[in-house]
Amino acid sequence: MAATAQKDSGNSKETLGFQAEIKQVLQLMIRSVYSNKEIFLRELISNASDACDKLRFQAISDDKIYEGDSDLKIKVNFDAEKKTITVADNGIGMTRDEVIENIGTIAKSGTKEFFAQLTGDQQKDAQLIGQFGVGFYSAFIVADKVSLKTRKAGEGKAVLWESDGQGEFTIEETEMDGRGTEVTLHVREEDKDFLDQYRLQTVIKKFSDHISLPVVMTVTEEVEGKKETKDEVVNKASALWTRSKSEVKKEEYDEFYKSVSHDFSNPLAHIHSKMEGNLEYSMLLFVPEKAPFDLWTQEHQVGVKLYVNRIFIMDDADKLLPKYLRFIRGVVDSSDLQLNVSRELLQDNQIIQTIKNTAVKKILDLLEDMAENDKEKFKTFWNEFGRVFKEGVVEDFVNKDRIGKICRFSTTFDDKEEQEVSLDDYIFRLKKDQDKIYYLIADSHSSAKNSPLLEVFRKKGVEVLLLSDRVDHWFVSHLKTYKDKEFYSVSKGDVNLSENPEEDKKKEEETETEFKSFLDKVKETLKDKVSDVKLSHRLTSSPVCLVSHKDDLDPNLKQIFAAVGQEASQMKPILEINPDHKLIEKLKSETADGKFNDLSLLLFEQAVLSDGGTLEDPAQFVRRVNDFIE
Repeated sequence: MAATAQKDSGNSKETLGFQAEIKQVLQLMIRSVYSNKEIFLRELISNASDACDKLRFQAISDDKIYEGDSDLKIKVNFDAEKKTITVADNGIGMTRDEVIENIGTIAKSGTKEFFAQLTGDQQKDAQLIGQFGVGFYSAFIVADKVSLKTRKAGEGKAVLWESDGQGEFTIEETEMDGRGTEVTLHVREEDKDFLDQYRLQTVIKKFSDHISLPVVMTVTEEVEGKKETKDEVVNKASALWTRSKSEVKKEEYDEFYKSVSHDFSNPLAHIHSKMEGNLEYSMLLFVPEKAPFDLWTQEHQVGVKLYVNRIFIMDDADKLLPKYLRFIRGVVDSSDLQLNVSRELLQDNQIIQTIKNTAVKKILDLLEDMAENDKEKFKTFWNEFGRVFKEGVVEDFVNKDRIGKICRFSTTFDDKEEQEVSLDDYIFRLKKDQDKIYYLIADSHSSAKNSPLLEVFRKKGVEVLLLSDRVDHWFVSHLKTYKDKEFYSVSKGDVNLSENPEEDKKKEEETETEFKSFLDKVKETLKDKVSDVKLSHRLTSSPVCLVSHKDDLDPNLKQIFAAVGQEASQMKPILEINPDHKLIEKLKSETADGKFNDLSLLLFEQAVLSDGGTLEDPAQFVRRVNDFIE
């Protein structure tokens, strides 16, 4: 936040500058990036609802915080002459410092990625802004000035915040009769159509019918020729998750999702379930269509809200879902938990564990059904959340086989980068007597599909999983088997696809006798770099490749450990040589020790690069290439 530009010691009024990122958001709002301007009212009502929820939660342990007013509600009114719309609540309110922190700064994580994605495309920008939880600033879509008056429950002083959205705001102490927050929008001339009772009522019913608190408007009606005013509840004011599924329209589910997620696109799918019996609880969970930009950051929080008998308890109840499902949004409402439940008490709470198990089961049921019956929708899910979902094999031992069944992969079946092949698809196409699920891990799909390690597999028509997500190392090491088929890396030195083992072994022995002195010489030259040099039965077009010992770490995993400064296995790789390749024939016929050594090193370095590794001395590699070309 910028330094103070002005301070009046008499009334403690300050003029402050917005955080740099906020200025950019405000400019987007002023240019009306939202294709649907009505969205501002939904965002302000959702914020007011959250404020009331937080007050109700604090009042569980201290009901004095109600200050004699426990009738929580949201009020929306307008003044056509003054061109203002006001959204007020009697919720928790804010202190001066909280106003500066919440209104003057943007979300703490992901801001760089956020602004990198802004394109000027109205629809896309609107979705991005929603994902970053900056919905308050949507007020500037229709307003050229916004005033916010607030008093924190239990505090004596109120605060007045004002801004025209041009980069600065003022903040000062003021007086306020009750607690809560009141946001006043000074509406632009071109948006004065919102200064209409019917228009506002329509918008509230459209976007905020599901809000569990009453949204009240002072309406004017004509009775017997006279105009009368009265307070009227505009929305249904019932918690959506408590209603029967048959009563809820798709549009209502969509709008509820948007209010709890602050997303601007519809959800991909939802689960609405009510459990009765020994335990009673309801859950309304959503699978988003797009991943939030902070999904991979430490600050990202699970998006499930916890209620007890419709009383809000906490946001981001991370014990309700495992981390690999951290993209799920929604609410869980229990009738059996105590109102004073805390995050610490949730840790070992048996009721929470039961709810969690049920939620996981229903989410996996939903994804299995989607994968089977709505492949386009599942493809969208997998492209957005597949890498996160794979973590479940490591985290959720009980369900790891179900998770493995849902996962999708790229394979040599069609070499496409898209991960569309299931493990069941792979097993259906197994070669006769094949007892392994072969895989290759590389740092990119391109490196994987072009690896020389695949040559013999392609020649024999044996399908291989092409893995390039970082989580894939842990996926295969924890799943280990699927339907009694062992996961096996093609980078291991003992892979053999021989169809006539005895005949092939005899030929190999004859060739090894012929090449023994040559192999020994190459091994001596590369003794500091490889543990052994062998003839290859996997290469068909490449001269050499590097493979690992059976019990060694995968080469790509070693690179990941090295990148984060951790020591991995120090076992040297095995260099395999294709005896039928012209370069090997040339090396074998070379009599000059210097040229033999250089060509041996050049082939080794070629193998390192093909494996996605880095060279210790790139300059020497270039020299050897140049000498060979000459």
